[in-house]
Amino acid sequence: MTSEVMANGKKKVDTALTDLFTNLQRASNLPTTDEELGFLNDLLQSKELNALVNIHNKILTNVERKRFFPIPVLSDSMQVLSDVLEELINQSTMSPDCRELFQMLQRPHLQGLLCAHDSVAQKDYYPHLPDIPVEEDDSEETVKIVQLVKSNEPLTGTQSAEPIVGATIKTDEQTGKIVIARVMHGGAADRSGLIHVGDEVVEVNAISVEGKTPNDVLTILQNSEGTITFKLIPAESKGNVRESKVRVRAHFDYSSSNDPYIPCKEAGLDFKKGDVLHVVCQDDQYWWQARKEGDRHMRAGLIPSRALQEKRIVHERSLVANEDEENGLCPVSVVPEDGLTCSPKPSRCLLVADNKNKTKKIIYDTAENDDFDRELIATYEEVAKLYPRPRVYRPVVLIGPPGVGRNELKRRLIDTDPEKYRTPTPYTSRPMKPGEVDGKEYFFVTREQMEDDIDKGKFIEFGEYKGNLYGTSAENVKDIVSSGHVCVLNPHYQALKILRTPQLKPYIIYIKPPSLDVLKDTRMANHARSTFDVNNSRGFTEDEFKDMIKHTERIEFLYEHFFDETIINDDLVTAFTKLLTAVNRVETEPLWVPASWVQ
Repeated sequence: MTSEVMANGKKKVDTALTDLFTNLQRASNLPTTDEELGFLNDLLQSKELNALVNIHNKILTNVERKRFFPIPVLSDSMQVLSDVLEELINQSTMSPDCRELFQMLQRPHLQGLLCAHDSVAQKDYYPHLPDIPVEEDDSEETVKIVQLVKSNEPLTGTQSAEPIVGATIKTDEQTGKIVIARVMHGGAADRSGLIHVGDEVVEVNAISVEGKTPNDVLTILQNSEGTITFKLIPAESKGNVRESKVRVRAHFDYSSSNDPYIPCKEAGLDFKKGDVLHVVCQDDQYWWQARKEGDRHMRAGLIPSRALQEKRIVHERSLVANEDEENGLCPVSVVPEDGLTCSPKPSRCLLVADNKNKTKKIIYDTAENDDFDRELIATYEEVAKLYPRPRVYRPVVLIGPPGVGRNELKRRLIDTDPEKYRTPTPYTSRPMKPGEVDGKEYFFVTREQMEDDIDKGKFIEFGEYKGNLYGTSAENVKDIVSSGHVCVLNPHYQALKILRTPQLKPYIIYIKPPSLDVLKDTRMANHARSTFDVNNSRGFTEDEFKDMIKHTERIEFLYEHFFDETIINDDLVTAFTKLLTAVNRVETEPLWVPASWVQ
């Protein structure tokens, strides 16, 4: 009988295994049992062993030829691909060759090939490790010897876990043994592929760790130079997982040095609100492993999981609410729109609408989902890059408190190119006045029809003024986008619940007022007219300035995690310049959006 393996559809015979099998059949006089002979017989005939021997022979052959192992010239080809895509998008006009290249570079097969190339290129195979010392061990327990080169990765930490060249250790609560608690993705331990979570540490550099604490092991590591040799008892389950591709945008600041509960401060990853993080591992219920997007450092760091951060925020809010109640104050989570009463469900709030350069006050219905908005907890949002497409523009949505200047910024933006920038025509149930044209100033409909459309959720926002209904239709926004125009809106902030969808993909710009003192100084210096006055005949009052700041605090508390950009309107000219820059960026650059928008 011969030993054979399959390769490229043909049978490959390995003579060494054939000889071994033949000799085994003849070894009837050896001092062994039938069980042991049967084991060897099955092993030599197994597909797995034959496949491994075949691969081994091919590797040896290729190494000898020295032509099947080209050295990678770079290890970040995916980043190069991304840079090329951005360069192509930034071109004012794209030639047919560029367009073909642009389409080709977005094909999943090509991107998968480059990802595989980078994974191979980033493996650190050098320096060469010395030979593993041969030790006689009468124990029947399986052990493995792993050698790693001591690098600049952190080697300090808390009593419960210390980074060891890209891994953390802890004392097992049940056995009292030192075990591998976590393997940091991209670290030396992970790259070796030999150290796994749950492995028991027996020796470090031939020093037994029995009876020692993690800090004792840390001392041994700190005093080691060059190569570090671990003797480990393998865990029953290796628990290896592939690195995930999840990207999230953080909606809070995090500092590991100030976190008393992180398992290992030195392994933590600090980040700021708005940073995009590459979450590579979510196995732990409370601690994820992540890198900052674009960071060339390979080792991941620890960040609090979504579940852990939500629990922290709920706890912090409950403490604030209890403190406010003890002081006789209304808790933050139930501060009403006008900031004057503590009604948990305000039914109306003030909306400023723009019509032919006239300002009208509209009462906006907020009875629905108001408490739900207050209870939303923003931690992380999964994101992906959205690439701009020719003649398909994302709506530009200006959000901010009444009186901050959104109407003026919208008007100036539309005036730069009225053929490109459009704003939805509102609907109303009031009678048409002489000289008005249906579909120009307003779409005039009956109150019954408008109420029916409101019940069906067809309006982004709606309200009532002097007995007449007014509203902005979501279908109207879609029509502007589908016709190849940029839709510019400045709705009430609660309209974000309807606008922020995969179908519309809006770019949300928050127009924020400066501090109260600067707000008063700048508006008075420019003789700004109050938008709360129908005739625009007077300036802002002190109470209106204060209400603007209160609205700002409320909007940020409820919806800050929806904002793609924030522009402080302390100077109208400067704010408008920033708005133009932002709009141009939306039209020309790939930007991070909720992952569901690009699936």
